[in-house]
Amino acid sequence: MVKVAPSILAADFLKLGEEIKAVEQAGADRLHIDVMDGRFVPNITMGIPVVKSLRRGTRLPFEVHLMIEQPENYLEAFSQAGADLLIVQQENSVHLDRTLQAIRDLPKKAGVALNPATPAGVLEEIIEKLDLILVMTVNPGFGGQKFLEYPLKKIESLRRTLDRRNPSCELEVDGGIDPRNARRVAKAGADVLVAGTSVFAHAGGPEAGVRSLLQAVREK
Repeated sequence: MVKVAPSILAADFLKLGEEIKAVEQAGADRLHIDVMDGRFVPNITMGIPVVKSLRRGTRLPFEVHLMIEQPENYLEAFSQAGADLLIVQQENSVHLDRTLQAIRDLPKKAGVALNPATPAGVLEEIIEKLDLILVMTVNPGFGGQKFLEYPLKKIESLRRTLDRRNPSCELEVDGGIDPRNARRVAKAGADVLVAGTSVFAHAGGPEAGVRSLLQAVREK
C-alpha cells in the first residue's frame, strides 16, 4: 500500500495545527518537514522550534529532510525536537556512512535523498544501511515546482535493487507529486509519496488533497 507524506512546506502557517489535523484525519501516514538553510538550497524555511511545537499537536511520525550544510551538526537537536526519521542529502554529506551511523545511534531511522541529476549508483556501498531513499523529482529549494519525468528510470532501478538487497528500505519520491502522476510514480516502485501543493492547496482543503492522492494510486 502506497503511503502519503504531506509536506508542510506548502501549508498555511497561520493555521498549521488545523491543517495537520486535517491530513491526519484523511489518512496521511506521516508528515514531511523540509528544513532549508539558504545555503545548500536557495531558500530558508523552518527549524528546530517548529518541529518541537508540531510534535505536541499530532501523533503522526515526522520525517525531517535536512537540506542544509553540515547536517551532521543538527541530528541530535532535531531528534530531540521530535523527528522519527532523519533524511540527509547525499550531495552535501561528505562522510555519509558516519552520518548514517550517527542517526542510528540516536536512535532514529536514517534516510538519504538524491537530487534529480544524482545517479542511483552513489548509494551502492551503503544501500543495506538505509531505512529510506528519497528520490527528488524537482530540484530542491522551493515548493510548487513541475514534476520532472527523467528520474522515473532511477526510481525503477532503485526498486529493483532494494527488492534484491534491502527490501525493508522504503523508496520515497518528492517533487511535483499530484493525482495526475501519482499512479505512474507508484507503478515505478515508490512506497511513499511526498506531496505539498497538491495537498495543502487543494480546492477542497488538505483533507480532500490527501484523499485525492490515495484514490489516484489505488484506482485499477
